[in-house]
Amino acid sequence: MNQPEKAPKRPALTEKLRGLYDRLFRRGPGLTATLLALLLMIVLQCVVIGINEGSFAGLFPKLWRSWMNILRNNAYTGIIALGMCFVIVSGGIDLSVGSMTCAIGAALMYLLDPAAGLLAAVGISGVPAYLIAILAAILIGFAFGELNGVLITYGKIPPFIVTLGTMKIFRSVTQQLTKHFNPEIPAGFKQFASAKIGGQVILPILYWILIVVVMYLLFTRTAFGKQVVAVGSNERAARYSGMNVNAVKRRVYAISGVMCAVAAVIYVARIGSMDFANAGSGYEMESIAAVVVGGTAMSGGKGSLVGAFLGMLIIGVMNNVLNMLGVPTFLCDAVRGAIIIVAVLVQRRDKAGD
Repeated sequence: MNQPEKAPKRPALTEKLRGLYDRLFRRGPGLTATLLALLLMIVLQCVVIGINEGSFAGLFPKLWRSWMNILRNNAYTGIIALGMCFVIVSGGIDLSVGSMTCAIGAALMYLLDPAAGLLAAVGISGVPAYLIAILAAILIGFAFGELNGVLITYGKIPPFIVTLGTMKIFRSVTQQLTKHFNPEIPAGFKQFASAKIGGQVILPILYWILIVVVMYLLFTRTAFGKQVVAVGSNERAARYSGMNVNAVKRRVYAISGVMCAVAAVIYVARIGSMDFANAGSGYEMESIAAVVVGGTAMSGGKGSLVGAFLGMLIIGVMNNVLNMLGVPTFLCDAVRGAIIIVAVLVQRRDKAGD
Protein backbone atom coordinates (compact mmCIF):
# COMPACT_ATOMS: atom_id res chain seq x y z
CA MET A 1 0.00 0.00 0.00
CA ASN A 2 1.43 3.32 -1.06
CA GLN A 3 2.15 5.76 1.73
CA PRO A 4 1.11 9.40 1.15
CA GLU A 5 4.04 11.63 0.41
CA LYS A 6 5.01 14.03 3.15
CA ALA A 7 5.06 17.73 2.36
CA PRO A 8 8.61 18.98 2.00
CA LYS A 9 9.84 20.61 5.17
CA ARG A 10 10.59 24.30 4.82
CA PRO A 11 14.06 25.51 5.79
CA ALA A 12 14.35 26.84 9.34
CA LEU A 13 15.06 30.39 8.11
CA THR A 14 11.95 30.33 5.90
CA GLU A 15 9.82 29.19 8.85
CA LYS A 16 11.21 31.98 11.03
CA LEU A 17 10.52 34.61 8.39
CA ARG A 18 7.01 33.26 7.86
CA GLY A 19 6.38 33.30 11.59
CA LEU A 20 7.61 36.89 11.83
CA TYR A 21 5.33 37.91 8.95
CA ASP A 22 2.35 36.23 10.63
CA ARG A 23 3.01 37.96 13.95
CA LEU A 24 3.49 41.38 12.42
CA PHE A 25 0.86 41.44 9.70
CA ARG A 26 -1.57 38.51 9.70
CA ARG A 27 -2.15 38.33 13.44
CA GLY A 28 -1.46 42.01 14.06
CA PRO A 29 -4.40 44.41 14.39
CA GLY A 30 -4.84 45.85 10.92
CA LEU A 31 -1.13 46.13 10.18
CA THR A 32 -1.53 45.05 6.58
CA ALA A 33 -3.94 47.92 5.95
CA THR A 34 -1.58 50.30 7.77
CA LEU A 35 1.36 49.20 5.63
CA LEU A 36 -0.69 49.59 2.44
CA ALA A 37 -1.75 53.08 3.56
CA LEU A 38 1.92 53.99 4.08
CA LEU A 39 2.84 52.71 0.63
CA LEU A 40 -0.02 54.74 -0.86
CA MET A 41 1.24 57.86 0.91
CA ILE A 42 4.75 57.24 -0.43
CA VAL A 43 3.41 56.94 -3.98
CA LEU A 44 1.49 60.21 -3.51
CA GLN A 45 4.65 61.80 -2.12
CA CYS A 46 6.63 60.75 -5.19
CA VAL A 47 3.95 62.19 -7.48
CA VAL A 48 3.92 65.53 -5.63
CA ILE A 49 7.73 65.73 -5.69
CA GLY A 50 7.70 65.08 -9.43
CA ILE A 51 5.02 67.72 -10.03
CA ASN A 52 6.82 70.33 -7.91
CA GLU A 53 10.14 69.69 -9.63
CA GLY A 54 8.62 69.56 -13.11
CA SER A 55 10.01 66.07 -13.77
CA PHE A 56 10.78 62.78 -12.09
CA ALA A 57 14.49 63.00 -12.89
CA GLY A 58 16.56 62.59 -9.74
CA LEU A 59 13.49 61.50 -7.78
CA PHE A 60 15.32 59.17 -5.39
CA PRO A 61 17.81 61.74 -4.02
CA LYS A 62 14.93 64.15 -3.38
CA LEU A 63 12.86 61.38 -1.80
CA TRP A 64 15.83 60.41 0.39
CA ARG A 65 16.23 63.98 1.66
CA SER A 66 12.51 64.21 2.36
CA TRP A 67 12.53 60.97 4.31
CA MET A 68 15.54 61.97 6.38
CA ASN A 69 13.67 65.13 7.36
CA ILE A 70 10.47 63.18 8.07
CA LEU A 71 12.24 60.69 10.32
CA ARG A 72 14.21 63.36 12.20
CA ASN A 73 11.23 65.67 12.70
CA ASN A 74 8.93 62.89 13.90
CA ALA A 75 11.37 61.04 16.16
CA TYR A 76 10.14 62.92 19.26
CA THR A 77 6.44 62.32 18.71
CA GLY A 78 7.20 58.83 17.43
CA ILE A 79 8.81 57.91 20.75
CA ILE A 80 5.93 59.47 22.68
CA ALA A 81 3.47 57.48 20.52
CA LEU A 82 5.06 54.23 21.76
CA GLY A 83 4.16 55.11 25.34
CA MET A 84 0.73 56.29 24.21
CA CYS A 85 0.17 52.90 22.59
CA PHE A 86 0.61 51.17 25.96
CA VAL A 87 -1.80 53.63 27.56
CA ILE A 88 -4.53 53.25 24.92
CA VAL A 89 -4.24 49.45 24.80
CA SER A 90 -4.81 49.43 28.56
CA GLY A 91 -8.05 51.35 28.02
CA GLY A 92 -6.76 54.81 28.99
CA ILE A 93 -5.66 58.06 27.38
CA ASP A 94 -2.88 60.54 28.15
CA LEU A 95 -3.48 64.15 27.11
CA SER A 96 -0.57 65.48 29.17
CA VAL A 97 2.31 64.15 27.05
CA GLY A 98 3.02 67.44 25.25
CA SER A 99 3.04 69.56 28.41
CA MET A 100 4.96 66.86 30.25
CA THR A 101 7.66 66.87 27.57
CA CYS A 102 7.94 70.66 27.89
CA ALA A 103 8.20 70.51 31.70
CA ILE A 104 10.86 67.79 31.60
CA GLY A 105 12.79 69.73 28.96
CA ALA A 106 12.76 72.82 31.21
CA ALA A 107 14.07 70.79 34.16
CA LEU A 108 16.78 69.28 31.96
CA MET A 109 17.92 72.71 30.75
CA TYR A 110 17.95 74.04 34.31
CA LEU A 111 20.28 71.22 35.30
CA LEU A 112 22.59 71.68 32.31
CA ASP A 113 22.95 75.47 32.07
CA PRO A 114 26.73 76.01 32.45
CA ALA A 115 26.26 79.49 33.95
CA ALA A 116 23.33 79.19 36.37
CA GLY A 117 22.45 75.49 36.24
CA LEU A 118 22.11 73.31 39.32
CA LEU A 119 24.89 70.91 38.31
CA ALA A 120 27.31 73.73 37.51
CA ALA A 121 26.58 75.23 40.94
CA VAL A 122 27.84 72.06 42.65
CA GLY A 123 30.89 71.81 40.39
CA ILE A 124 29.72 69.01 38.06
CA SER A 125 30.28 69.50 34.35
CA GLY A 126 31.09 67.58 31.17
CA VAL A 127 29.94 64.02 30.54
CA PRO A 128 29.12 63.28 34.23
CA ALA A 129 26.76 66.27 34.23
CA TYR A 130 25.14 65.12 30.99
CA LEU A 131 24.52 61.62 32.30
CA ILE A 132 23.15 62.88 35.62
CA ALA A 133 20.83 65.29 33.82
CA ILE A 134 19.54 62.57 31.50
CA LEU A 135 18.92 60.21 34.42
CA ALA A 136 17.17 62.99 36.34
CA ALA A 137 14.94 63.74 33.32
CA ILE A 138 13.94 60.09 33.06
CA LEU A 139 13.16 59.94 36.79
CA ILE A 140 11.07 63.10 36.52
CA GLY A 141 9.17 61.61 33.60
CA PHE A 142 8.60 58.43 35.58
CA ALA A 143 7.32 60.46 38.56
CA PHE A 144 4.97 62.53 36.37
CA GLY A 145 3.60 59.37 34.77
CA GLU A 146 3.17 57.74 38.17
CA LEU A 147 1.27 60.81 39.33
CA ASN A 148 -1.20 60.37 36.48
CA GLY A 149 -1.47 56.65 37.24
CA VAL A 150 -2.06 57.13 40.97
CA LEU A 151 -4.76 59.75 40.41
CA ILE A 152 -6.49 57.44 37.93
CA THR A 153 -6.27 54.22 39.94
CA TYR A 154 -6.56 55.34 43.55
CA GLY A 155 -8.44 58.59 42.94
CA LYS A 156 -10.92 56.75 40.70
CA ILE A 157 -10.89 59.66 38.26
CA PRO A 158 -11.33 59.03 34.51
CA PRO A 159 -8.02 59.18 32.59
CA PHE A 160 -9.35 61.92 30.31
CA ILE A 161 -10.03 64.24 33.26
CA VAL A 162 -6.78 63.48 35.09
CA THR A 163 -4.50 63.98 32.11
CA LEU A 164 -6.44 67.04 30.94
CA GLY A 165 -5.82 68.55 34.38
CA THR A 166 -2.14 67.62 34.54
CA MET A 167 -1.68 68.90 30.98
CA LYS A 168 -2.74 72.35 32.20
CA ILE A 169 -0.71 72.06 35.41
CA PHE A 170 2.55 71.00 33.75
CA ARG A 171 2.33 73.72 31.11
CA SER A 172 1.29 76.61 33.35
CA VAL A 173 3.76 75.83 36.16
CA THR A 174 6.59 75.49 33.62
CA GLN A 175 5.74 78.85 32.06
CA GLN A 176 5.54 80.52 35.47
CA LEU A 177 8.90 79.16 36.63
CA THR A 178 10.69 79.98 33.36
CA LYS A 179 9.47 83.55 32.83
CA HIS A 180 12.99 84.94 33.36
CA PHE A 181 14.84 81.77 32.44
CA ASN A 182 17.14 81.92 29.42
CA PRO A 183 19.41 78.86 29.70
CA GLU A 184 22.20 77.72 27.45
CA ILE A 185 22.93 74.13 26.52
CA PRO A 186 26.58 72.97 26.51
CA ALA A 187 27.90 72.16 23.05
CA GLY A 188 29.01 68.73 24.27
CA PHE A 189 25.46 67.77 25.24
CA LYS A 190 24.16 68.69 21.80
CA GLN A 191 26.37 65.97 20.33
CA PHE A 192 24.03 63.36 21.82
CA ALA A 193 21.55 64.11 19.02
CA SER A 194 23.20 66.58 16.64
CA ALA A 195 26.42 64.74 15.78
CA LYS A 196 26.60 63.86 12.09
CA ILE A 197 27.18 60.31 10.86
CA GLY A 198 27.98 60.00 7.19
CA GLY A 199 27.15 63.66 6.74
CA GLN A 200 23.63 63.22 8.15
CA VAL A 201 22.06 63.93 11.54
CA ILE A 202 20.63 60.47 12.13
CA LEU A 203 21.07 59.89 15.88
CA PRO A 204 17.43 60.85 16.70
CA ILE A 205 16.32 58.32 14.08
CA LEU A 206 18.56 55.60 15.52
CA TYR A 207 17.27 56.28 19.04
CA TRP A 208 13.70 56.01 17.78
CA ILE A 209 14.30 52.70 16.03
CA LEU A 210 16.14 51.27 19.06
CA ILE A 211 13.29 52.25 21.39
CA VAL A 212 10.74 50.73 18.98
CA VAL A 213 12.59 47.41 19.21
CA VAL A 214 12.84 47.54 23.02
CA MET A 215 9.18 48.49 23.47
CA TYR A 216 8.07 45.87 20.96
CA LEU A 217 9.84 43.18 22.95
CA LEU A 218 8.33 44.50 26.20
CA PHE A 219 4.85 44.45 24.69
CA THR A 220 5.01 41.05 22.96
CA ARG A 221 7.52 38.98 24.95
CA THR A 222 6.78 39.77 28.59
CA ALA A 223 3.98 38.97 31.02
CA PHE A 224 3.47 42.70 31.53
CA GLY A 225 2.56 43.18 27.87
CA LYS A 226 -0.07 40.45 28.12
CA GLN A 227 -1.43 42.04 31.30
CA VAL A 228 -1.81 45.40 29.53
CA VAL A 229 -3.88 43.73 26.80
CA ALA A 230 -5.94 41.83 29.39
CA VAL A 231 -6.74 44.99 31.36
CA GLY A 232 -7.77 46.84 28.21
CA SER A 233 -9.88 43.93 26.96
CA ASN A 234 -11.86 43.33 30.16
CA GLU A 235 -10.76 45.06 33.34
CA ARG A 236 -13.27 43.23 35.53
CA ALA A 237 -12.20 39.81 34.27
CA ALA A 238 -8.56 40.79 34.82
CA ARG A 239 -9.34 41.67 38.46
CA TYR A 240 -11.20 38.41 39.02
CA SER A 241 -8.24 36.48 37.64
CA GLY A 242 -6.07 37.90 40.42
CA MET A 243 -4.25 40.49 38.35
CA ASN A 244 -3.13 43.70 40.08
CA VAL A 245 -4.95 46.00 37.67
CA ASN A 246 -4.01 49.20 39.50
CA ALA A 247 -0.30 48.34 39.30
CA VAL A 248 -0.59 47.63 35.57
CA LYS A 249 -2.32 50.96 34.95
CA ARG A 250 0.24 52.87 36.98
CA ARG A 251 3.06 51.25 35.03
CA VAL A 252 1.64 52.14 31.61
CA TYR A 253 1.38 55.80 32.61
CA ALA A 254 4.89 55.63 34.05
CA ILE A 255 6.08 54.25 30.69
CA SER A 256 4.34 57.12 28.94
CA GLY A 257 6.16 59.57 31.24
CA VAL A 258 9.52 57.93 30.56
CA MET A 259 8.92 58.13 26.79
CA CYS A 260 8.17 61.85 27.20
CA ALA A 261 11.45 62.23 29.10
CA VAL A 262 13.43 60.47 26.36
CA ALA A 263 11.76 62.67 23.74
CA ALA A 264 12.59 65.79 25.79
CA VAL A 265 16.26 64.79 26.07
CA ILE A 266 16.54 64.21 22.31
CA TYR A 267 14.65 67.43 21.57
CA VAL A 268 16.89 69.59 23.76
CA ALA A 269 20.05 67.92 22.45
CA ARG A 270 18.90 68.30 18.85
CA ILE A 271 17.48 71.85 18.96
CA GLY A 272 19.63 73.27 21.76
CA SER A 273 16.73 75.28 23.19
CA MET A 274 13.03 75.08 23.97
CA ASP A 275 10.13 77.49 23.61
CA PHE A 276 8.36 76.82 26.91
CA ALA A 277 5.12 78.40 25.70
CA ASN A 278 4.76 76.17 22.65
CA ALA A 279 7.17 73.22 22.96
CA GLY A 280 5.30 69.92 22.87
CA SER A 281 2.08 71.61 21.78
CA GLY A 282 0.05 69.17 19.70
CA TYR A 283 2.18 66.15 20.63
CA GLU A 284 -0.83 64.52 22.26
CA MET A 285 -2.86 64.73 19.05
CA GLU A 286 0.06 63.57 16.89
CA SER A 287 0.78 60.57 19.10
CA ILE A 288 -2.87 59.56 19.45
CA ALA A 289 -3.34 59.87 15.69
CA ALA A 290 -0.29 57.68 15.04
CA VAL A 291 -1.50 55.00 17.47
CA VAL A 292 -5.05 54.94 16.09
CA VAL A 293 -3.93 54.98 12.45
CA GLY A 294 -1.62 52.09 13.36
CA GLY A 295 -4.61 49.93 14.25
CA THR A 296 -4.83 50.31 18.03
CA ALA A 297 -8.43 50.29 19.27
CA MET A 298 -9.45 53.35 21.28
CA SER A 299 -11.58 51.05 23.41
CA GLY A 300 -8.45 49.19 24.53
CA GLY A 301 -7.36 45.56 24.46
CA LYS A 302 -5.97 45.64 20.91
CA GLY A 303 -2.89 47.35 19.59
CA SER A 304 0.55 47.11 18.07
CA LEU A 305 3.85 48.92 18.66
CA VAL A 306 4.80 48.28 15.03
CA GLY A 307 1.46 49.80 14.02
CA ALA A 308 2.20 52.90 16.11
CA PHE A 309 5.56 53.23 14.36
CA LEU A 310 3.99 52.86 10.91
CA GLY A 311 1.17 55.21 11.89
CA MET A 312 3.71 57.88 12.83
CA LEU A 313 5.37 57.45 9.44
CA ILE A 314 2.00 57.88 7.73
CA ILE A 315 1.37 61.10 9.66
CA GLY A 316 4.88 62.31 8.83
CA VAL A 317 4.55 61.62 5.10
CA MET A 318 1.10 63.20 5.07
CA ASN A 319 2.47 66.37 6.71
CA ASN A 320 5.30 66.42 4.18
CA VAL A 321 2.89 66.11 1.25
CA LEU A 322 0.59 68.81 2.63
CA ASN A 323 3.54 71.17 3.12
CA MET A 324 4.76 70.57 -0.45
CA LEU A 325 1.25 71.33 -1.70
CA GLY A 326 1.22 74.58 0.28
CA VAL A 327 -1.78 73.64 2.45
CA PRO A 328 -2.18 76.10 5.38
CA THR A 329 -1.19 74.82 8.84
CA PHE A 330 -4.72 75.08 10.22
CA LEU A 331 -6.06 72.88 7.43
CA CYS A 332 -3.27 70.36 8.08
CA ASP A 333 -4.62 70.00 11.61
CA ALA A 334 -8.10 69.48 10.14
CA VAL A 335 -6.77 66.68 7.92
CA ARG A 336 -5.14 64.99 10.94
CA GLY A 337 -8.40 65.19 12.85
CA ALA A 338 -10.27 63.68 9.90
CA ILE A 339 -7.76 60.82 9.75
CA ILE A 340 -8.40 59.99 13.42
CA ILE A 341 -12.17 59.93 12.84
CA VAL A 342 -11.86 57.73 9.75
CA ALA A 343 -9.51 55.34 11.54
CA VAL A 344 -11.94 54.92 14.45
CA LEU A 345 -14.86 54.41 12.03
CA VAL A 346 -12.89 51.67 10.25
CA GLN A 347 -12.16 50.01 13.59
CA ARG A 348 -15.85 50.06 14.53
CA ARG A 349 -16.77 48.56 11.19
CA ASP A 350 -14.20 45.79 11.60
CA LYS A 351 -15.46 45.10 15.12
CA ALA A 352 -19.05 44.92 13.91
CA GLY A 353 -18.03 42.44 11.23
CA ASP A 354 -16.29 40.09 13.70
